[in-house]
Amino acid sequence: MSPVLLDTCAVIWLAHGDKLADDAVALLADSAKSGIVSHISAITAWEIGLLVARQRLQLGTTPERWFARLFDAPLVQLAELFPNRLIAASFLPGKPPRDPADRIIAATARELGATLVTRDSLLLDYGAQGHVNVMAC
Repeated sequence: MSPVLLDTCAVIWLAHGDKLADDAVALLADSAKSGIVSHISAITAWEIGLLVARQRLQLGTTPERWFARLFDAPLVQLAELFPNRLIAASFLPGKPPRDPADRIIAATARELGATLVTRDSLLLDYGAQGHVNVMAC
């Protein structure tokens, strides 16, 4: 079983207790039972900050504190933005999304060999091209 990378939308829905697709719930449960780490990209912190700054997301606390609390859950780790990941995001095969954050998340999933859990249609389409493992949430 491969590690999991949670896209920003998946992180928000999980943190707020929103319903995820049954397959995504099963993947996350199986991963946890097997001791497999779920990752959250550091670029998600930036996306959360933008959503709050644009008043498209309300958290009830600061974005910094909200993001830090994500890692209180067992088997959740930060996927850092190493230079090689950032460069790889510029050279993704096929027709990747144009959004820089989506490209960084896709490059991170590829490097980790992770299944990317997302609702982003462009990332799901990129997965359908066969360049990254994806699961709709």
